[in-house]
Amino acid sequence: MWILSLLLILTGYLLGSIPSAYLAGKWIKGIDLRNYGSGTVSGSMVWEHIAHWAIFPVGIFDILKAAFPVWLGIRLGLSEPISIAAGLAAVVGHNWPIYLRFTGGRGLSPFLGVILIVFPWGFPWMLTFFAVGYLLGDSAPWALAGLIFLPLFNHWVNGPAVIDWFAASMVVLTIAKRLEANRRPLPQEKTMRRTVLLRRIFFDRDIASHQEWINRQL
Repeated sequence: MWILSLLLILTGYLLGSIPSAYLAGKWIKGIDLRNYGSGTVSGSMVWEHIAHWAIFPVGIFDILKAAFPVWLGIRLGLSEPISIAAGLAAVVGHNWPIYLRFTGGRGLSPFLGVILIVFPWGFPWMLTFFAVGYLLGDSAPWALAGLIFLPLFNHWVNGPAVIDWFAASMVVLTIAKRLEANRRPLPQEKTMRRTVLLRRIFFDRDIASHQEWINRQL
């Protein structure tokens, strides 16, 4: 059974590594999405730099590539933690895809795929935070808040206890990816470096202006 569990987790990572946003950039506009805006291989950059309509097939695929290994694990009779671990591996693959030398996205779409299977109430919870962030013009802090407070919501609706550690793991992965920022260099000056690190954690960018950040071209 442990071999099957390892194979499922590996499958999750390889599926998660499929960079649908990057492929959309190449196929639709012939660009490398990593050279635009935040430099992330993400649905938000597809929306900003490729085509609004393209976010739907990209987003659906990114949700399903994490939902599938979780669903498969449950169908195979594996434990819920192992099945969720396969979904978490898909998130890791999305953030650090082997096919793009580990330069990927932020993992929120595959995260939605996991909770869609194991905690459906978490899906509208996170979408609400995304929508508020979109309406206010800056989704990054709201996405992080949704993740941080997800365990409280989970307890309120008597959801599965395993969601607590999954949400905590997702917070750690999100902050780690924001700080790593696809290996984007940090300023040399200490005060500025500290400022940039804090901006990355809370706002997922290096500068004050959100619009300038998402519209830049490297």
